[in-house]
Amino acid sequence: MLPSVADVLAMPVVRAGEPEVVAGGSLDRPVRWVHVSDVADVAQLLAGGELILTTGQAMSHGDIATVGYLTALAAAGVSGLVLELGEYVPELAPVVAATADALGLPLIVLHRITRFVEITEAVHRVIVAEQYAELEFARTVHETFTELSVRRASLAEIVKTAADMLDSSVVLEDLSHRVLTLTVRHATTSALLEDWETTSRMLPGGWDAVAVGPHTQRWGRLILPAGDVPTARARMVLERAAQTLTLHRMIEKDRFGLHRQAQTGLIDDMANGRVLDERDAVARAAALGLARRAAYVPLAIDLAAVAESDPVARQRRAAGILDAVTHGLGLAKVTALAAADQGDRVGMILALPRTGDLDAGLTAACTAITGEVRRVDGVERVVIGVGAESDSLLDTAHELPHAAHVAEVALSLASSAPRPFYRSGDVRLRGLLSLIRNEPGVQRFAETELSALLRHDIRHNADLTHTLRQFLDLAGNKTELARRLNISRPTLYDRLARIERILAVDLEDGESRTSLHAALLIRDLTANTDVR
Repeated sequence: MLPSVADVLAMPVVRAGEPEVVAGGSLDRPVRWVHVSDVADVAQLLAGGELILTTGQAMSHGDIATVGYLTALAAAGVSGLVLELGEYVPELAPVVAATADALGLPLIVLHRITRFVEITEAVHRVIVAEQYAELEFARTVHETFTELSVRRASLAEIVKTAADMLDSSVVLEDLSHRVLTLTVRHATTSALLEDWETTSRMLPGGWDAVAVGPHTQRWGRLILPAGDVPTARARMVLERAAQTLTLHRMIEKDRFGLHRQAQTGLIDDMANGRVLDERDAVARAAALGLARRAAYVPLAIDLAAVAESDPVARQRRAAGILDAVTHGLGLAKVTALAAADQGDRVGMILALPRTGDLDAGLTAACTAITGEVRRVDGVERVVIGVGAESDSLLDTAHELPHAAHVAEVALSLASSAPRPFYRSGDVRLRGLLSLIRNEPGVQRFAETELSALLRHDIRHNADLTHTLRQFLDLAGNKTELARRLNISRPTLYDRLARIERILAVDLEDGESRTSLHAALLIRDLTANTDVR
């Protein structure tokens, strides 16, 4: 930032001349250069922004000449005139101050003889240092954002970098004035985002905004709230950040949309403890479209789909699933934050009205979502796992892993009589076993219970394990089992007797049945199979 006239007057070398401001306009005018001249027609040599130092020779030829001289300087756009009283102008005529006031030209007199060369050296040293600092800042900005572009940094990191450089809050919004990401400085997120859409549309005075996206395809804005950041630096950083965001979007254009990326980022921030204030979390979520003052429910959508080896096709299907989820939410007239998880799984925070039957609203939303996701090519089965509802958005985000666990287990359940959603109580023993399935002790238990029967099936190309599974699933109902296997009862009795001999168990014993059933469930979960 260039020094102002007031900055120059505050320098020791100028104060030694006992300066007095006698007339004119604001002392906040920037000084681009200092020029020493006693030439009457110096104005024609100036470009504007100069601070003129003079002994007043051009003002010693009468009032008319003085008025013309001051008028020409003002027209040239000088920052101010410093007059050293002395041989040519021993004292200031009233017309000088009156003219300077009329022209809005700052006029300063020095009451003591001063070496002008010392003033010019001091001021020019500051100006040159400032210009060098600006060049260094510009170089840093260029190198920093180029590096972010090369390594394809996220939207959040790009915005955070801009905020760090300016030490000011920076907000990235889309064309609907929804906040995609932001970094807050010297304020709270909730305060900054209060009634954001209205604030953004009106853009208060002093706020700076830069469009983001190609000239013909703008998709957002970077906004810098009012502050003490120099305008030139602010524009430089915002414009360079906007270019980097534009490049990021061009690279990511075939991936999920910006709004989805922003939702994914917020959910990740909340789940991993990077957002700790409930009001900030609610403000950011509301800026992305999530209803305030709602009951929040953690959901996880899991599905069975046709295996797809082509990564592009997998990506297209994942995008289609998120589109279907969004459409389902629209049909149910509810709002949510959604984030693509590993594979085809989707994690969600659903906002439901606090009034009315919560389970009825949840059922309607899950039914609509499931119906739409089933329409996606390749999707064969859809389940939704649900965690405990809460009035706290942060608590709900922390419950998402539990909802994902419920969905994963529910997907392994038999597909008959599917539910709109599953809670922990619906997955029961299978849910418990899925939590501990990778424990060595649990796996040893399953192996000990079943290994003899599995080896027998391998040696004799038999499938007694399947018979045992069906027997246990039917709670020992032999009549129904014979019908389901399409075999006679004597044949069934023979198979069951062989199973008892091989495993050395009594299938009429309740504890034996429980142990064997648990071992089969562990085997299914460990092998990640969906037995139907």
